[in-house]
Parts: sequence; structure tokens; C-alpha cells
Amino acid sequence: MFDKTYRQRLEADLAQWEADGVIAPAAAGSIRNALPPLSPGINIAVVVAIVGGLLIAAAFLAFVAAHWTEIARLLRFAILLAGMIVAGGLGAWFAATGRNILADLCASIGAIVFGAGIALVGQMYHLGDDFAGGMLLWSVGAFAAALLTGSRGALAVGLAAACIWTCMRVYDAPDSLHLQFIVAWLIAAAIAFAWDSRVAAHLVAVAVIPWWVATSLRFDFDGAQPSFVLANGAALLFGGGLAISAAPSPRAQRLGSVLSIYGAFSLAVVAFLEVTTVDDLFRLRTATVTAQPPWAVACGVAGVILALASAGLTRRAGEILAACAIGLVLIAAPIWPASAAGEPWFAYAALLCAMLCLVVSGVLDDVRPRIVAGWLGIAGVIAAITWAVKGSLLRRSAFLAVSGIIAVVFASALNRLLPRAER
Repeated sequence: MFDKTYRQRLEADLAQWEADGVIAPAAAGSIRNALPPLSPGINIAVVVAIVGGLLIAAAFLAFVAAHWTEIARLLRFAILLAGMIVAGGLGAWFAATGRNILADLCASIGAIVFGAGIALVGQMYHLGDDFAGGMLLWSVGAFAAALLTGSRGALAVGLAAACIWTCMRVYDAPDSLHLQFIVAWLIAAAIAFAWDSRVAAHLVAVAVIPWWVATSLRFDFDGAQPSFVLANGAALLFGGGLAISAAPSPRAQRLGSVLSIYGAFSLAVVAFLEVTTVDDLFRLRTATVTAQPPWAVACGVAGVILALASAGLTRRAGEILAACAIGLVLIAAPIWPASAAGEPWFAYAALLCAMLCLVVSGVLDDVRPRIVAGWLGIAGVIAAITWAVKGSLLRRSAFLAVSGIIAVVFASALNRLLPRAER
């Protein structure tokens, strides 16, 4: 929850409680005084300044590029170095005057100029054509800038460069796992944990997705479906996020909650992809095999175990259902090839139950993003089943009708049991 929104809601609640006589005015005043001051937000002047800074940086790069061949090599290098120094100097001045957003922007621009400098210096002096290595160097430099300045933008630049680096390495060597990216990602996760920043946590959560996608698409699985590999990645992200959020540290709770949210949405997307890709709405493999890579299966199993461990620590029933949702999505993968001759009704049922468990899990734990992810997953799976290529539309309509009837009966049973449990 954003701090400003929370303060507005708290202020309204305090005023209402005072009017109702629930708390004394002195108690309300003490609560207000105990709250730390709000950090300044982004106003119109800051937005205009950010746009102006980006335009100046773009003009600088365009001018240098237009006259690049006419400028001596030493002068080119001096221009690039001056660009980084000016960006860093302005960032330090903005930080000293309390304009942290502009300081973050300057650090980000400095990291971008550093990456441009790597490419242009390599072109000037005809260095090795290892473009992926240059992206790694750019990522390391951006991470260093993030550590020194606390810039979220520099961290975003470093993660973007790292994602490009790992995608290129996976493309160059599709027969081997590129585990070096995991080291870089863990460094970024440690930075986000140390900063206790929700923005950094979102960046770290997003950055792990390209590695899984690139690995699932390029790894030589002899025909294995990429959606099955992605399912294991989503399971690990979801379960790992739940386990981290179960830690007593508030920093770990905030980081883990963000990771679990992205894991929930990834699980919903994977459920949709399993139906659309395996049923050949979109053909990604010419063959299908029952076996999955052992490392991927281990990641999926670890996700289920971590989710169950989190449920044991927090005593939340919703997290038990989250573990069930993860397990059902993973179970659908080995069920599918067994039903190659006909329609995979059990796999369809497992995916629908998984998304229903995800929705109920979010309702029980009062986690709205998990609820949204579950509803999106239900809608996607139903749409994919309806328009699946194999099998008859009549049988699929009958399957959906039976599933709906079972869901209504289950809802009626819950409606009768819940009041008794509350008593």
C-alpha cells in the first residue's frame, strides 16, 4: 500500500473514530505525532524537470552520434567521460539539496551513458565482438552506481543489461544452463533487501522472468513444452516469495510479498499457456515428451515445499491453498502426454482447480493481487479450453458445464459450513 494513500485513509479513520467517541482526541493526536513525515512526491515541476533532463541527454547523445566520425578518438572518449562526470555531479548536487528524485534520474542517466561508452569505445578501438560481455560489463557498472548512490533507476539499468546478457548467452549456448545470471540476480535481490525498497523489489521480481522465458524457449529439451518449464519457474517464484514473506524481518516480508505477487500472476499466465501451447493453438514444439528437465522439476517441487513451509510458519489457510494451486499446475504437465490420444480432461480440471484455489487463497489471506491473478487465470483457462484445437466443441462445452455445476455445488456446501465454523 502506498504511504500517502495509507495516511489519507488513516486520517479519515481517526476523524471518524473521534466523532464516534471510540478514541479520545489526545490519543488521535498522539497517533498523528508518532507517524514519520511523508516523503515529498513527484509534483508537476519535478515531472517537467525529468522530461527536460531526458531531452537534454537525448540531444547530447544525438549530437555526438551525428558528428562521431568527425571527432578525434581521444576527444570522443573525453566527451563520454565528461557526460558521466556531469551526470554524477548534478546527481550529487540534487541529493545535497534534498531533490532525491532528480538525483536518482542523474544516476540513471550516468549509468546509461556508461553503457553507451562501452559500446562506442569498443567500436572505436575494434575490441572483441563479444557483445554479451559488454552487456555484462554495463550491468556491473550500473550495479556499482546503484550501490554507491542508492539509485533505483541505476538498479533498473543494471537489471535490464543483465537480462539482455543472459538472453544472449542462452541463445549462443542453448544446450547449457546460464547459471551466472542467478548470481547477478541474487546480488540485485540483496540490494533490494538492504534498501527495503518496494520499487527495487518490483524490479528484482520482473528481472527473473526473462531468464526463465529465454531458458524455456532455447534450451534443447528434445521437444519438451516451454510452458512446463515456465510452470516450474512460476512455482519457485511463488513459493519462494511466500517463504521469504513468512520471515520475522519486516524487510523480508515486504520483499517476499512482492515476489509472491509476481509468482501468482506468473502461475496464472502459465496455466493459460499450458492449454494454448500444448493443444497447438500456438505450436512451439514439433514433438512432445513426458520427461521434463530434472533441474526444472526440482525447482517446481521446491516451490511447493516452500509454500507449505510458509503456511506452517504463518498458520494461514490461504497459503495451504496457494501450495495446492502450485501443485495442481505442476501436476497438469505430466498428465498431458498421457492423454495424447484424446482430450486431456484431467489436465483441464487440474488447471481450473488450481486457479480456483488461487482465488480462494487470496480471499482467505486478504491478498487482492492473488485474487486478481486467480480470476485472470480462470478466465484464460476457460477461454483456452473453449477454443482448443483438438477434440470436439460439444465435449468441451459438456466439460465446462459439468465443471460449473460442481463449482456451484461446492459453493453451496461452503455457504452452509462457514456459519457453523464461525460459531
